[in-house]
Amino acid sequence: MKLNVSVDGRAGDLEFTRDGEACRFTYSSDRAAPQKLSATLVEVEPGIYSILVNGRSYETKVVQGADGLYVDIAGHRSVVEVRDPRALSRTGRDGLGEGRQIVNAPMPGKIVRVLVAEGDEVEAGAGLIVVEAMKMQNELKAPKAGRVVQLSARVGATVGMGDLLAAIE
Repeated sequence: MKLNVSVDGRAGDLEFTRDGEACRFTYSSDRAAPQKLSATLVEVEPGIYSILVNGRSYETKVVQGADGLYVDIAGHRSVVEVRDPRALSRTGRDGLGEGRQIVNAPMPGKIVRVLVAEGDEVEAGAGLIVVEAMKMQNELKAPKAGRVVQLSARVGATVGMGDLLAAIE
């Protein structure tokens, strides 16, 4: 899979494959030559990962923040934004406001509140679902105005990163 990423405001490309716990990835940016690495990645609890790279072990914490993912490694916090280029329209712009918009879980956690019902009309930015991860509650908002056409989030349910929670048309 190939992703566009921004780490602390520096744009780059991340290409990776995963086979169980083993990951192989290449990262490149305009400031650095491509680096090919292999790592072992294990999620030890929601949002906490154990990563083994070149014989060194790192505990990594990932939390959804207001301006992206907050990734803490070895006492250093980075703000990481991740974009899947397959989600971009043919014009290269996000398709926000056009067609069905999917709301996915940004991290593993538990659904603590569902603020809408299937069929409800919502405004852009309206709260839809509250997910709790690592004792923090994150309100997921509508990416556009429209009608909730699918709602799979249920109070008390455990969700994984990327799980479909709602769809708006």
